[in-house]
Amino acid sequence: MMAAMKGFTRGVQLLVNHGADVNRKNSSGKDSLMLACFHGHLDVVKFLRSCGASWSSQDRSGCCALHWAAAGGHLPLLQYLIQDGCEVDVRDGASWTPLMIVSVITGDTAAASLLITAGADVNLQDRNGKTPLMVAVLNNYERLVKVLLENGADPNIQNQAGVSAVQMAHAFERKNIISLLVNEK
Repeated sequence: MMAAMKGFTRGVQLLVNHGADVNRKNSSGKDSLMLACFHGHLDVVKFLRSCGASWSSQDRSGCCALHWAAAGGHLPLLQYLIQDGCEVDVRDGASWTPLMIVSVITGDTAAASLLITAGADVNLQDRNGKTPLMVAVLNNYERLVKVLLENGADPNIQNQAGVSAVQMAHAFERKNIISLLVNEK
């Protein structure tokens, strides 16, 4: 796991050739593939996949490799995972998709655009009814809000408390975002 996390491809190969289990998990449920994805080590990821590491393996919070690649913001890795068949709208334990992870952690518009182009649903709601747009508004990711809106995000969807992204923007006085949301109506 440490070799995968550090990007030591040759070290990973050597360890696997001597019996290391590519599917072994640490105490938080992460495997070598997840760690390599988060840290952006494409060569390690490709090798682990060739040894049977699974995209669908989940850690204790329900996150899989695509969630961790999205959290790390590594575009070539995200592109590889998508091309290799990862489910773009896979959900973790909180019903967060990789697009939601981007909206929560980084606000990375390039990562979001890649996921959306691959078919990510911009209006999926988590178990509390939040959409990626709502979370981008809360985190003040103005550029991401614009990308989400341009790709069909609905600013009027309400969460379980009956609050929309528009209302959230007003409540947190996100003036630039309010103008984006209001012009979208």
